[in-house]
Amino acid sequence: MEPRLSFHNGAFKVMQIADTQELSFVSQDTILLLTMAIYREKPDLVILTGDQIHGMDPTFRLGSVRDNVERTLYKLLKPIVKAGIPFAVTYGNHDCQVGLSNAEQAEIYAGFQGYIAGQTRDETDPGTFYLPVYGADGSVKLNLFAFDTGTQDTDGAYQPVTKAQLDFFRETCAGNTPTGVFQHIPVPEFYDALEKAPKGTPGAVEAFRTHAGEFYVLPKGAKETGGFMGESPAVPDENSGEFDALKDAGNVLFLAVGHDHNNAFVTEKNGIKLIYTQGAGFHVYGPGEKRGVRIFEFREDDPAAFTTRTVTFREAVGGSVSNPPLDFALTHIPTSVEQVKKIPVVGEAVVGLVNTLGEKLNKGTKAPDTETAQEEPDFHYETIE
Repeated sequence: MEPRLSFHNGAFKVMQIADTQELSFVSQDTILLLTMAIYREKPDLVILTGDQIHGMDPTFRLGSVRDNVERTLYKLLKPIVKAGIPFAVTYGNHDCQVGLSNAEQAEIYAGFQGYIAGQTRDETDPGTFYLPVYGADGSVKLNLFAFDTGTQDTDGAYQPVTKAQLDFFRETCAGNTPTGVFQHIPVPEFYDALEKAPKGTPGAVEAFRTHAGEFYVLPKGAKETGGFMGESPAVPDENSGEFDALKDAGNVLFLAVGHDHNNAFVTEKNGIKLIYTQGAGFHVYGPGEKRGVRIFEFREDDPAAFTTRTVTFREAVGGSVSNPPLDFALTHIPTSVEQVKKIPVVGEAVVGLVNTLGEKLNKGTKAPDTETAQEEPDFHYETIE
């Protein structure tokens, strides 16, 4: 039986973990960040909002893909499971690239103590779900909802949330109960909550695809509360009306996303807070020691008056990363294919290499039948000490 989520002493705390994007060998800094943040904050629920694994990592294919994914998730989830904290999972554009569907990965997550599937849209879409949080009187005081935002089309465009998913949201979260929404990829309306700026403006980031040639900065309020934006929102080219559906519901407090690792800020549009959470993983690009997690705190007597903040590696751990040269490189590399293409010659070569590798992996290139060196023979929660 899944844990029942409830306010304790009138409070409920959620930790959002975004973009760990771990490989078949997990970064010790990623685990250290999660361990110390959980120890410090003691959340009532953890929500992982996609790209838990970097599915394109070829070492996942050295032997059994499922076993290798399970080993990585064992290490990644250990701080959460060991602390006895319930957790829920939605998915990003990179998870399914490993060759396992999100439904197959959900079966793996279900093998760990504390996993909450919630009320899912259907068995093929475990990353779209509804979680109620109960008050002392037994009634639902807070809705938590997650959308699986899919992956990418063949031309690199991110997929928008579908009509079927929006219909499920309307069916489960209608009413006056305050609602928070989590997902991986941001909606196009994130741009409406930013400020367009001339090229060369300090702090301005360049946008691409549907916003190509434009530059944006954070509004003053987002910067004053410690927000930062190191890259432009990578949104779907198509707008399927998700934000309008959230607005029309009338009870949505916020939409919290990940996806763009160098962004962590809070803005607002039409009374809905649009929230970015930075990446937490140290094997992919990110904002150095400002990698972190996000905390949401709700009060039972007024869930709509929630507060949110981030906890960075620098704050939680207090020391430096274990591999400064690698971290320096991952802090300064281009964050998108569009940026790489702007680098003459080098860009063309890198993009060609990435495309070639992607084609081979998507065709299911068989890896040598070798054993991966792992210390845990069993991946299920019973073995976690």
